[in-house]
Amino acid sequence: MNETTMHRREFLKATGLLTGLVVVGSPLALIAPGRAWAVDLTAFTSFEAATLMAVARTIAPHDKLDDVAYALVVQALDSDATRDGNVRKMFREGLGRLGPEFVKATETDRVAALKKVESLEFFQTVRLKTLRVLYATPMAYTCFGYEGEAFSKGGYVLRGFNDLRWLPEVPLEDSGPMPI
Repeated sequence: MNETTMHRREFLKATGLLTGLVVVGSPLALIAPGRAWAVDLTAFTSFEAATLMAVARTIAPHDKLDDVAYALVVQALDSDATRDGNVRKMFREGLGRLGPEFVKATETDRVAALKKVESLEFFQTVRLKTLRVLYATPMAYTCFGYEGEAFSKGGYVLRGFNDLRWLPEVPLEDSGPMPI
């Protein structure tokens, strides 16, 4: 057998798959093409990806945001680790410091574990990628009610920006002195 051939077990140990379901009734269920989702991984194992997803969820916790949005963060991190061996090594070392029980730990324990590694490049890289990817996805937009940029839709003024229905009506007689 030549050196470029990889055994099935080696292949399965070297790659991972992150899977989940979109919760029925969530805002994402309205835009998702299906309820099941999967992210193919090349640099991380399934366990490492689950740990990274727990890290991202602890950094930016949103109870109503489905795991699929956090899986996109893991996919972006996996892409970075695939391109650069040093980045992959940095992630593996950081995940090793968090320990194998990080995923199952309570949120308080996960926060405490992350505080111990917050000065490391690992944490700063994951934090930055989480903020950049998570809050730039249409899934997060849907969950938070953000309609996206307004320029292509004619701007904000004609789309409710000048609509003051969200402010309570103030009677003129109780409003105090009128400005001059």
